Amino acid sequence: MIQVSDLVVSYPGAKRNAVNRVSFIAEAGRLTALAGPNGSGKSSVVRALIRRVEIIGGAITVGGIDVRALTHGELARRVAVVPQREDAAFPLQVREYVALGRYPHLGLWRAPSSLDAQAIDTALSQAGVSSLADRDTDALSGGEWQRVRIARALAQRAPVLVLDEPTTFLDVAHEMAIFELLASLARSGLAVLLVSHQLNLVARFADTIVLLNEGLIAISGTPAEVMKADRLESIYGWPVVITRDPAVGAPALVPLRRPVSL
Repeated sequence: MIQVSDLVVSYPGAKRNAVNRVSFIAEAGRLTALAGPNGSGKSSVVRALIRRVEIIGGAITVGGIDVRALTHGELARRVAVVPQREDAAFPLQVREYVALGRYPHLGLWRAPSSLDAQAIDTALSQAGVSSLADRDTDALSGGEWQRVRIARALAQRAPVLVLDEPTTFLDVAHEMAIFELLASLARSGLAVLLVSHQLNLVARFADTIVLLNEGLIAISGTPAEVMKADRLESIYGWPVVITRDPAVGAPALVPLRRPVSL
């Protein structure tokens, strides 16, 4: 479980805090989504969680332990992260790339064991990329690459999985496949924290949405509680209506066109 308590993050020269006293819980067995406009603080929360930026105030705990009290290795054994942008420095076989997820358990000197091989095979299977194990990473499509990156994170065997915009540049089918996978991983017992701009997909799959705006929590709750037209219009500065997803009944956002001035 991730608990964010009165978190404050600030960058040098900024006029306001990137994250200002934000609090929420991402529970095990649930998919929690961070959403909001560009610059609302979503990625800054993730950076603070993995100690890429300094926590100015408040705290983030994982399993009850403050992340600042953990070594980087200890943090990597508790939290697996799929960052927004990442390219392999040089081509690797997919299996070798996924095996990098075992590094927090191996360190510099311990040779991989049968348990590590099993973790890699399980991660490949969970992410649906076992058939790609012998392919090179530079021969993958965008959707295949995203699933392989998730497989590497799963190989860490961490109880918490954090993803920052995992469906960027993907088509509809690959977006749906990624969200279906993340929902399944949450049901398996992981605490899944997802950063996404895709409000309609988030509303379909997330248990909880934390909607940020200008570093603050604008609203937090179930998709039905968060997806309110008047609130979303004020946050995004665009007229919208909320309808119902015909497949699952989840709230769905439809942005409206503004009248054209003649």
